Amino acid sequence: MSHPGPSVTPLRRAGRRVALVPAAVCATLMLAACSTSSPTTSAAAGASAGGKPITVVATINAWGSIAAQLGGTRVRETSIITNPATDPHTYEPTPTDARAVAGADVFIQNGIGYDPWATKMLAANPVPGRGVLDVGELVGIADGGNPHRWYSPTDVRAVVDQITADYAKTDPADKAYFEQRKSAFLTTDLATYNDLIAAIRAKYTGVKVGASESIFSPMAQALGLDLVTPASFLTAISQGTDVSAADKATIDQQISSKQIKVYVFNSQNSTPDVAAQVAAAKAAAIPVVAVTETLSPAGARFQQWQSEQLQQLAAALHMATGR
Repeated sequence: MSHPGPSVTPLRRAGRRVALVPAAVCATLMLAACSTSSPTTSAAAGASAGGKPITVVATINAWGSIAAQLGGTRVRETSIITNPATDPHTYEPTPTDARAVAGADVFIQNGIGYDPWATKMLAANPVPGRGVLDVGELVGIADGGNPHRWYSPTDVRAVVDQITADYAKTDPADKAYFEQRKSAFLTTDLATYNDLIAAIRAKYTGVKVGASESIFSPMAQALGLDLVTPASFLTAISQGTDVSAADKATIDQQISSKQIKVYVFNSQNSTPDVAAQVAAAKAAAIPVVAVTETLSPAGARFQQWQSEQLQQLAAALHMATGR
């Protein structure tokens, strides 16, 4: 007989200090599905010293949210992939996207095969002096590697530094302003995010967890969790290729024997194999935590979105381990 899995509700936080406190209400930890859309723009309230804000375009709103916050009133930021509806890996750009890219002073693409259309649009709309940030190139991850770099705290820091440098190069007169924005973002805006990462790592290092795809791999490493799902399965689901029977059998055994304490899945990319694993985890009373590829809700800031997911993960780990 199957039993309902443990449930946790998200906890709201105030200030810098964060407690990892459990709650029990829902059957599954869900954060909302995620996907793509037409560009959304964050208008600047002011202008640069040169008289107009820097026009910034990002292919995905995970990076776009950071870029907008770092630029403050000196930038006008547009994110292309935003709408929680479909898989960003399958996104097809529109003429509106091309027009946005054509007008960008600073362009941020993820790279690593995640947004291959971006390079083509840049080539079709060359602008002398445009700042182009390819995240994959910045952090040294080639095509075929794990593209979900916004789930790596180390890579997030590298991107923050580079965006700030690109802004200062584009608008040298406002360099001090951009440095101030970076300092505030790293020390204040990311405080809860950083505290949660440190607290989970201190309390749950070595705990075995499972995942539906590679999106969770960078964060699992940062948290010190032991992600035991076969890497070949994580990559196959992320890239949309066939998974092996051996990998599926391994994961089935990990779930049925409760070798894993928590199962993390990308609700934006749920294949039949993943759906079966989610159902099996629930039946085995293993907490299930959903994560997404784009901001959830779409209007959230990067740190709010990531902190909410981390808080739910912490609550699930507490339920599963009693720590």
